[in-house]
Amino acid sequence: MSDAVFDKVAIIGIGLLGASIAHAVKAYGGANTVAMWDVSSDVREQADTLLPGRVETDLSSAVADADCVILCTPGGVLREVTEQISPSLKPGAILTDVGSVKSKAASDMATFCPDGVHLIPGHPIAGTEKSGPESGFASLFQEAWHILTPVTSNDPTYHDAVDRLVQFWTRLGAQVETMDPLRHDRVLAITSHLPHLIAYNIVSTAY
Repeated sequence: MSDAVFDKVAIIGIGLLGASIAHAVKAYGGANTVAMWDVSSDVREQADTLLPGRVETDLSSAVADADCVILCTPGGVLREVTEQISPSLKPGAILTDVGSVKSKAASDMATFCPDGVHLIPGHPIAGTEKSGPESGFASLFQEAWHILTPVTSNDPTYHDAVDRLVQFWTRLGAQVETMDPLRHDRVLAITSHLPHLIAYNIVSTAY
């Protein structure tokens, strides 16, 4: 599609979020091609049958020539995965993620993110109780918030990369906000505990 934000997007980790990104790109645009990879061969086999896009058998092929690489892996392996893909990332590419804790994610990925690759951590506040490639659907990000936590940079090309990533998630239907990673983690910590605090106060007033 001629108005795509990216030519190629690579999705690493094909669970609910990764699969939904693939479906959303197919439905709403944002990229001309999607490449996917997962550490599980069973998941790769399922994704190859269920999802639009190309499922690669090796990690390097998935990220090669990608304009945007989205790590949809567990947060605990972001450092390891970034190290593995680092030699294959092209200059000018965007590296982002979908983890819910941004300060540590930014630190872990920054350790091995090559110079010339734009690290822009992210967190889509969307999901269901289901998991796996079969659980993905195109409308998951519609009207959902997506938080980006860019690093501090005076490089105009970095700010252009942030703008492009905002455009990409907006194309998928998300409402995009940017903030400092520490503020993100404080806000999410408060909001994630709010239902428990409300429930506790309700119980305490009943006695």
